[in-house]
Amino acid sequence: MMVAEAMSDALTTLATLVGTRLKSKGLMLATAESCTGGWVGQAVTSVSGSSEWFDRGFVTYSDDAKREMLGVLAGTLKRFGAVSEETAREMALGALAHSRAQVALSITGVAGPTGGSAEKPVGTVCLGWALSGGPADTETRHFKGDRAEVRRQSVVAALEGVLERVDK
Repeated sequence: MMVAEAMSDALTTLATLVGTRLKSKGLMLATAESCTGGWVGQAVTSVSGSSEWFDRGFVTYSDDAKREMLGVLAGTLKRFGAVSEETAREMALGALAHSRAQVALSITGVAGPTGGSAEKPVGTVCLGWALSGGPADTETRHFKGDRAEVRRQSVVAALEGVLERVDK
């Protein structure tokens, strides 16, 4: 088996586990993705029956899309930048508000190889999770590797974060 196939299988296994947990609790998932460009949506919809627990995904690569589709405040983007926990929080909450889901995740980051800065080097990714009726939770991670590896690690971290929060 090639490395890419093994990585794909592991991601499908994780997405299946997320789906099993969400379905068992009667919950639906929405995603808000920037640097991953819909990869979480692709991963979860590769699971047969995912329509029972996946509502929709927002790919909001530009700041305008984040504002228009998710309601991220212009002031948040100006003050903290697109790659920030503040933006990730508003993206996750916006995904909840603009969907029928009870669980949302968000990903925004610098996948590289360009676009990094001293404050936010390539591999910096901000993740957010929100569950209906509760506050949003965020974290910043620093992933190593090329663009594809940073993006893949972001997808895995976001899905693992859903499991952690839904199992609480």
